[in-house]
Amino acid sequence: MHLEKWYHIYMMSNRSKTIYVGVTGHLRTRVWQHKTGQVEGFTSRYKLDRLVYLERYKYVRHALAREKQLKGWTRIKKIQLIVGVNQAWKDLVEDWYPDLKKDEGQNA
Repeated sequence: MHLEKWYHIYMMSNRSKTIYVGVTGHLRTRVWQHKTGQVEGFTSRYKLDRLVYLERYKYVRHALAREKQLKGWTRIKKIQLIVGVNQAWKDLVEDWYPDLKKDEGQNA
């Protein structure tokens, strides 16, 4: 069986609602990297650990074009997009990594 390849545009955030826009062909791995601070720079510095927005594309060129478009948007416009589908800014994949929750509880 052959699984279809999908590309995702995603937005990561934190409690302060800082926003990062990215694109990936391996969503589960990429979100794990963000949540565990493995992505150097902006996302680890601001602890962007919540997936708050997601779009899926069949073709990488469409995903890259959309990422570029979103990165050019104002913060207000990005917030409107997120709130339109995720008013509470919930982590859309909070149940993907149950071991991460246990670790967070031990470190608190």
